[in-house]
Amino acid sequence: MTECNPTPLFFQDLGSRQVIAAFDGGKVTSDAGGLLLREVEFKFQFVERFACCFTDHRDPDLIEHTVLDLLKQRVFGLCLGYEDLNDHDQLRHDPLLAILVGKTDPLGVDRSRRADRGKALAGKSTLNRLELTPVRANAGSRYKKIVAHLDRIEEFLLEAFILQQRTPPPRLVLDLDTTDDPIHGHQLGRFFHGYYDEYCYLPLYIFCGDHPLCARLRPSDIDAPCGVLKQLQRIVTRLRQLWPEVNIVLRADSGFCRDYLMRWCEDNNVDFLFGMGKNSRLNRILGKELHDAKVQFEQTRQPTRLFKDFTYRTHKSWSRSRRVIGKAEHLNKGSNPRFVVTSLTTEEFDARTLYEQEYCARGEMENRIKEQQLSLFADRTSCATMRANQVRLYLSTVAYIVLRCLREFGLKETEMAQAQCGTIRLRLFKIGAIVRVSVRRVVVALSEAYPFQAVFTAVWNNLRVLPRQPVATG
Repeated sequence: MTECNPTPLFFQDLGSRQVIAAFDGGKVTSDAGGLLLREVEFKFQFVERFACCFTDHRDPDLIEHTVLDLLKQRVFGLCLGYEDLNDHDQLRHDPLLAILVGKTDPLGVDRSRRADRGKALAGKSTLNRLELTPVRANAGSRYKKIVAHLDRIEEFLLEAFILQQRTPPPRLVLDLDTTDDPIHGHQLGRFFHGYYDEYCYLPLYIFCGDHPLCARLRPSDIDAPCGVLKQLQRIVTRLRQLWPEVNIVLRADSGFCRDYLMRWCEDNNVDFLFGMGKNSRLNRILGKELHDAKVQFEQTRQPTRLFKDFTYRTHKSWSRSRRVIGKAEHLNKGSNPRFVVTSLTTEEFDARTLYEQEYCARGEMENRIKEQQLSLFADRTSCATMRANQVRLYLSTVAYIVLRCLREFGLKETEMAQAQCGTIRLRLFKIGAIVRVSVRRVVVALSEAYPFQAVFTAVWNNLRVLPRQPVATG
């Protein structure tokens, strides 16, 4: 082909100098920092393990992109900020993303079809098979033949958590929560939710610290704890198989305060700490403390917080009496009582510590959900079916696992050790670089003007010395 000189683009002069731009810089990428993702994958094989949750019924002699290739492209694309499948029709030209995927021909010069040459990666029409393949597809299906096994993916999320535990943990706190996932089309499972005042899904999340153990998409016409017990039985059984002596605590807001969940915890040696909805009877029990808090506030004009530790049982819904902590708080805007119920004893935690340090710490889980939705597009559920949208939620969750691992092991002891996923992407991944591919080497020439070179080098060093993790057993 005849090489054409690119048309120069003239911008405003800089003093006596002309400012001219042209698309003639060669193979330049804006995501060179994504090389760190490749190091994380080499050490932990998260996406490789994730690929084992899919069955590929395609003819191996007729495909150029394996399931592992497709999943790496999709997951790393989410990590780099590309939420839509349409983005990959342009990204398939990017040699840096091809390097992250593991393509030995990152420029795509040896593709079998002439029309595909220069495009090392898959386009949107190939990638959508990951989420759009129906559950009963097989080798005889016409188009979509990559079946995702959702039960295996659920197990993978738990195993990914176990893989990152260096020593047996003495105590694990499992946080439960739901959130709204707004729907703007007519997807299956679409219902209006009165609290959120919109059509949405109501996904269930279970976290241990900042590790996601469950991300289950659900319609919004259900009670918040619906399906929780099944997930808890699965998760707790696996954790107890691996660590028989571990102390497990279940923590959630008042939406999960149900007698059957508390009874299951009590019968299975699992502690719980749940918020409770206010009622007139609870407010009467806390009446003296509420009055005292108001008096102290009027004297000091400072927010006042008092606690009461008591035993409580509902008239009908609870099967037994349980320990309840009441918080009597008075603020500028008035009285603010709150209640929690727990199986934890007074010898383990006094009332103030139990509420302020143990229960309030669950707010961190809400930050992790926001991080996944805002930075990794967990709410990009625009497919027609719930199954396809569930796969999209899992892709986002795996992308979060990769970045969470990079934060823990790569960014430790750096100024970004607590950085959120969006900050990691902006400061570590968005680096301009020229990619040069030869027979013997791939050279990525990073920008000399990159301002976080010291942090990037520290992450590289931390990942390089990290031993490759074996598959967890137990």
